[in-house]
Amino acid sequence: MTETYRTKMLILGSGPAGLSAAIYGARAGMEPIVVQGLQPGGQLTITTDVENYPGFRDVVQGPWLMEEMTAQAESVGTRMIFDTIVDVDLSQRPFKMIGDGGDVYLGDTLVIATGAQAKWLNVPGEEALSGKGVSACATCDGFFYRGKKVVVIGGGNTAVEEALYMTNHSDDVTLIHRRDSLRSEKILQDRLFANPKISVMWNKTVEQFVAGGDPKGLVGVDLIDTQTGEKSHIATNGAFVAIGHAPATEIFKEHLDLIDGGYIEVEPGTPKTKIPGLFACGDVMDHVYRQAVTAAGTGCMAALDAERFLAKEEFELMAAE
Repeated sequence: MTETYRTKMLILGSGPAGLSAAIYGARAGMEPIVVQGLQPGGQLTITTDVENYPGFRDVVQGPWLMEEMTAQAESVGTRMIFDTIVDVDLSQRPFKMIGDGGDVYLGDTLVIATGAQAKWLNVPGEEALSGKGVSACATCDGFFYRGKKVVVIGGGNTAVEEALYMTNHSDDVTLIHRRDSLRSEKILQDRLFANPKISVMWNKTVEQFVAGGDPKGLVGVDLIDTQTGEKSHIATNGAFVAIGHAPATEIFKEHLDLIDGGYIEVEPGTPKTKIPGLFACGDVMDHVYRQAVTAAGTGCMAALDAERFLAKEEFELMAAE
């Protein structure tokens, strides 16, 4: 038997953005409901060492951090529901969401915090070595490769920015690109080519990531030349896959304005979408920073704006009477 849930603030997604929105919304008496989605806790649940989230002097584990954040949200009055949304109606308020089991969720306001996933190469060794030398976020994990040899794979803005960032930690950074020219902005290319710590390998694709050592971790990358088919190998301690991210917005593409490969468009400097009462926060709208702490910050902003939206609406109704 299906059920219908109604709340002042409905939140889709349970990563740092969604849970921060829930904490602030609950403290404002909005009794939020969080629909947790396919990956409760978001990307941090598949991240081992987290060293850059404020408040912890020692390295913490991503899954533990999200468990604590979830418990905090529940302790102040948030209701967590394990479900995946398969259909939405944003044409009127309350906003209506349908779960894959038929349950109905109604929200006077809606906070979309469904996040984004890094795109992967899907080659041998990539999954097995994730967190053991292979990463999709240099700003998250680059610190662990201080003084080591690293490679960055990709040719767009993200890849060039990651390569430049890694020069803060490594004097030996190699950018591997499958074409003979980069797709990134010229100003970024100029910075890349001028940096003596960075070399570029053109016309190369990754055949596999190679493990070794004790305990086993990344020791190198096997490559294939895209023009000649020649195989080669580059030894490395760290590999950063930087071929873009895919925001989880497929279900909203007919309802909201999407930009830059599927990110939800918001009013600059805010989590407000074009639909009054509907907010987007975290990696689903942020294609620039993509950090847990910035996601949490925009989640806070979404909750504050949602509370103010309802308060203004209530005031206007009272004034009209």
